Amino acid sequence: MSWPVLVAAVLVLAAGTFAFRIAGPLVRERMSVSVSPDVERLVAIGAVVLLAALVATSALLDDGGPAGVARPAGVAVGGLLAWRRVPFVLIVVAAAGVAAGLRLLGVP
Repeated sequence: MSWPVLVAAVLVLAAGTFAFRIAGPLVRERMSVSVSPDVERLVAIGAVVLLAALVATSALLDDGGPAGVARPAGVAVGGLLAWRRVPFVLIVVAAAGVAAGLRLLGVP
């Protein structure tokens, strides 16, 4: 892929992402339809479920097969530290350290 095509692709993706992000608040302000609090709660829960599914598939699968033990262990340590509200930098360093340490010991 040539350099101008790559830059153009990045700019188009950035503009599309911005458009999607700004469309929600703008459309909601113009709509006269009110959404019930139950629907708003379900949408919020749905976002959390989607993120959890993304984390699970990214941590547990690699090229359609199991990802081994090191990556899920690192993600688990990161999740545990995030739950304990540890600063983000420490979470990333600890999760990467656990995964790297396990791989250094030969754990897949």
